Amino acid sequence: DGVTEVLAHRSDNLRDKFIEIPCSEDYDSHKRFAGCTPRKCGRGVTDAVITREEAERIRRIAERGLSLGGSDGGASILDLHSGALSLGKHFVNLYRYFGDKIQDIFTEEDFVLYRDVRQRIQQRIAQVFGISSSAMYLTKPTFFSRMNSTGAKTTHDEYWHPHVDKVTYGSFDYTSLLYLSDYSEDFGGGRFVFMDADSNKTVEPRAGRVSFFTSGSENLHRVEKVQWGTRFAITISFTCDPEHGIGDPLLG
Repeated sequence: DGVTEVLAHRSDNLRDKFIEIPCSEDYDSHKRFAGCTPRKCGRGVTDAVITREEAERIRRIAERGLSLGGSDGGASILDLHSGALSLGKHFVNLYRYFGDKIQDIFTEEDFVLYRDVRQRIQQRIAQVFGISSSAMYLTKPTFFSRMNSTGAKTTHDEYWHPHVDKVTYGSFDYTSLLYLSDYSEDFGGGRFVFMDADSNKTVEPRAGRVSFFTSGSENLHRVEKVQWGTRFAITISFTCDPEHGIGDPLLG
């Protein structure tokens, strides 16, 4: 893998760390939106937006939802917006599959917390990149992930391949990850790796840590395979294109 630098150690408590990098040309092939499309690109890490206690509460939402299903492989997802839930080798729609029982699993407070956390992350990204928070829209997929060391059973389980979010999803302009568990305490492996030409730069997850970055080829990345334990995170993504915007999830 060549040279590896750690951008954020689990033991760090980072107020704000930001590294600016030149933007790729990926944004040129998409419609540009004034006040939002990245002109400044880069990546940031902060431990000052979401508290550990909030991260634990959010993780419990993920645990309750994922306890209803779960993949046969090492990666399970739960998308509260679309209702997508890993089940065996497939996905089911949580809301259709469980119907009114969903009220026994999630509470209104869960969805209020989820929305509040999403808004704070959105505001921090806007502030750091010097754009307008109101010009950014939540986009899909935005989802919880649970990863463990079980071998892959389908291509959905192969989360460790290098990829570029803008190329994979098209609508993404800014990507964020909120970590809900601690590297080396709750799980081994599973670090987030930015793959630069000269070196790899890793982020060690810790509960409440937010990692965020522009979604183009300037931020080619992958996640290391989880070696032991369970890694929880939530991916929250934003677009500048209102046509690709989605609303916050609603209970019922």
